[in-house]
Amino acid sequence: MQNKVEICGVNTSKLKVLKNEETQALLRRAKQGDQQAREELISGNLRLVLSVIQRFSNRGENADDLFQVGCIGLIKAIDNFNTDLDVKFSTYGVPMIVGEVRRYLRDNSAMRVSRAMRDTAYRVLQAKEAYLAEHQKEPTVDEIARLLELKREDVVFAMEAIVDPVSLYEPVYSDSGDALTVMDQVRDSKNTDESWLEHIALKEAIAQLNQRERDILSMRFFQGKTQMEVSAEIGISQAQVSRLEKNALKQIRREL
Repeated sequence: MQNKVEICGVNTSKLKVLKNEETQALLRRAKQGDQQAREELISGNLRLVLSVIQRFSNRGENADDLFQVGCIGLIKAIDNFNTDLDVKFSTYGVPMIVGEVRRYLRDNSAMRVSRAMRDTAYRVLQAKEAYLAEHQKEPTVDEIARLLELKREDVVFAMEAIVDPVSLYEPVYSDSGDALTVMDQVRDSKNTDESWLEHIALKEAIAQLNQRERDILSMRFFQGKTQMEVSAEIGISQAQVSRLEKNALKQIRREL
């Protein structure tokens, strides 16, 4: 998805980015019924939608579909945003877009198992029952594979394909207190929603810098160059590099 230029007919490499002040002004106009301002808000925040749906790129869903759903979340965020609150639009908009995408994925999450896979699973079940009746014990995967002349992995895949999915919030243990759920056992404590939202906010803040400031931060913090090396590369003094770096970091902190 990251290398895709056209999504829903939109050239993602040319998407406009609105500054915070522009966004707030357009939001106030849109609240007063200005449809042109509303359209500008939508087109100016499509990069925000793109940033959100990239998180769901490993779900096997069509990027165009996710983008359209994300745009619905964006429109809802624009229509429901309260301009009286001292809150950045992205802080409110990102969870709205995420919620809309998750709702779409939940409503369209029925697992599709191929007919061939189901047929193999039923053959495995029949072979398992026949073996149990004859030998009075459960057959191993290897024994079933030999009986059906299948690969061992094919037997495993077939059996897993017909297992009912389990909710992440299914209780697996309870001892007169809060129940322990599947989510508690598989959750990723590092890549949380909070850290992901902070990452998007940081990208937005960096996008507000001018090109020279972005170049300096890239060389300093991503390429590990010293201020002297940066000054020699872009042709300004070390003092200027230091001043631009400090101003850029100050602006990022203010945006965050």
